[in-house]
Amino acid sequence: MKETLLKGQIKINAIWIAEGKRSARAKEILQIAEDRGIPVEFKKGALLDRYLPRIAHQGIMALAEKFTYIDFNTLIDMSLDASEQSLLLAADHITDEGNLGALIRTAAFFRSHGLILPKDRSAKVTEKVRKRSAGSYVHLPVSRVVNLGRALDVLDRKGFWIIGAAGEAAETIYRFDWKRPLVLVVGSEERGLSRSVRSRCHELVSIPTYGQVESLNVSVACGIILSEIVRQRKVSS
Repeated sequence: MKETLLKGQIKINAIWIAEGKRSARAKEILQIAEDRGIPVEFKKGALLDRYLPRIAHQGIMALAEKFTYIDFNTLIDMSLDASEQSLLLAADHITDEGNLGALIRTAAFFRSHGLILPKDRSAKVTEKVRKRSAGSYVHLPVSRVVNLGRALDVLDRKGFWIIGAAGEAAETIYRFDWKRPLVLVVGSEERGLSRSVRSRCHELVSIPTYGQVESLNVSVACGIILSEIVRQRKVSS
């Protein structure tokens, strides 16, 4: 919430704080809200629990306007106009909100230019996703498209390399040359990349496995790959 308040990209209409909440975090939120003229109301903790079921809200809740997705073509233009090489992320039907929130946080940490989500059979940016991203969603433009495969076709024509993460790929993330405009496509832990998306990838890459665990959480795997992308690009700059 602190990130959301400070960034100011999403309008906060009011903040609810559980009665008796006296933590340092609550005092900090109160001060920021006062500085920005955002109304603060003290409510019973049970009311916050009812509005935010199964979410660790820590006694603080923001009443924000609905999340706004960015236009797909605008996202492409923003990425191509960036000072560094284009780096977009596409999530191939990730349905778990917790995983999507963690993925957004990871992508924002490594300064990806944006995230592309399909509209159907995919998690969207809900309050739970915002919470899981720890406010990082304000730093990462997110676009929703009707058909992810066709969106990748558009990116291909725009000069992006479509790179898919697949555990069985022979090419590893450490041998691949990441110094090019690209879209990194990640799939769900259960199904991986769909056939339609896989067929559109210029290359499939994998993270070498050294232990007994065969797969990683999608946000962890994405973080490892993005770290290598940034490392290669920094070394060559």
